[in-house]
Amino acid sequence: MGKLFLLLVGLVVLELTVMIEVGSVIGALPTVGLLILTAILGSSLVRSEGLKTLFSAQQKMQQGEMPGREVMGGMMLALAGLLLIIPGFVTDFFGILLLQPWLRNKLADKLIGSNQFRMQMGGFQRTQSPFSQPHDDHPKQGGTTIEGEFERKE
Repeated sequence: MGKLFLLLVGLVVLELTVMIEVGSVIGALPTVGLLILTAILGSSLVRSEGLKTLFSAQQKMQQGEMPGREVMGGMMLALAGLLLIIPGFVTDFFGILLLQPWLRNKLADKLIGSNQFRMQMGGFQRTQSPFSQPHDDHPKQGGTTIEGEFERKE
C-alpha cells in the first residue's frame, strides 16, 4: 500500500513539474488547451481502437477461439483511456503508447504467457460446456443436505 501511495505522489509531482515547465515555455492558456486537446483526441482514438478490438474478438469467438489477446488488449485500452483523460503530459505519453496495437499485442502475449495468468485461466480449459452440470466423481464431504417440500402462499 505504501509503495502505491509513493508511486501516485511521485506521478503527481512529475506531472506538475512537466506542466509548469511546458507552461513557462508556451504559456498557461496554451498548456491548458493542449491538455484538453489531448484528452479529446485520446478518447476518440481509444473509441476507434476499442471498436477494432471488439470486432476482432467477435471474429475469434465465431471461429471458436478464445479471444485472450483481445480481452487483454481491451483492458489495456481502458487503461489508456484513463491515462489520456487524466490531465498531464506524462500520463498522456503512456496512454498514447498503450494505443499502439503492436505494443498492446506484445504486452498481451507476455501477460497471457505468464504463469499467474495461466493459473487464473485454468478453469476455462475444460472439455465440457460451461452450461453443463459439473461431473463430480467424488461427492463433497461434510455438507448438510436438507430435503423438503415448499408451498407458495400469496
